[in-house]
Amino acid sequence: MKNLLTNRGSVRDYLKKDISNELLNDLLQQAAQSSNTGNMQTYSVVVTRDEDMKKRLAPLHFNQRMITTAPVVLTFCADFNLFTRWCKESNAEPGYDNFLSFYSASIDAVIWAQTFCVAAEAAGLGICYLGTTNYNPAEISEILELPELVVPVVTITVGYPAEKPKVSDRLPISSLIHNEKYEVKDIKEAFSAKESLPEMKLYVEENKKETLAQVFTDIRYTKKNNEFFSEKLLKEIKDKGFVK
Repeated sequence: MKNLLTNRGSVRDYLKKDISNELLNDLLQQAAQSSNTGNMQTYSVVVTRDEDMKKRLAPLHFNQRMITTAPVVLTFCADFNLFTRWCKESNAEPGYDNFLSFYSASIDAVIWAQTFCVAAEAAGLGICYLGTTNYNPAEISEILELPELVVPVVTITVGYPAEKPKVSDRLPISSLIHNEKYEVKDIKEAFSAKESLPEMKLYVEENKKETLAQVFTDIRYTKKNNEFFSEKLLKEIKDKGFVK
């Protein structure tokens, strides 16, 4: 398990080999044993295998190649619809049309998704997270026909790896651990290894920037885009009934 976790990397190229429903459902069932708020399991997943559906989803994920080349695309959702309907049909008054419920369901959906990823990688599959789900939640919801109190939170592509992925770089764990209280960490110590990677230096050069941080602030995750997509996400949360 240690080697599985420390040597992992995102897989963006997949073999033209399908994943059986039996294997996929078994992995999702294993992952469903992960912790969640109140054991309510307020999450769901939409499994996309159809090529036309993948093509419809692709532009909403900035046409990243994994969406159309992976055999399976999984959209994990914060889902209080099922639980709320159960309450109403059981003569109980639900009170989950609020931001706290969305927040809790989102956390639980991501826990389920991440546990699935570990199980999938242990079974020899490869995965890749797509954070683009939060950029276009309304459009994704429309394609997947998500009802009230259901919001997509993360998309994962999964399949058999076409090649061994490069191990993902990470900050030193000492930069992320705080003992007893929050500690102000040394910036150079935290980011020097990442900044010194040849691919990161090339990244800076190709984008004609002075520092790696500028690539993130000026190109990848700009303030303008963050504010724009924040408004879209908040609107979808409201439209789905989580915020009045």
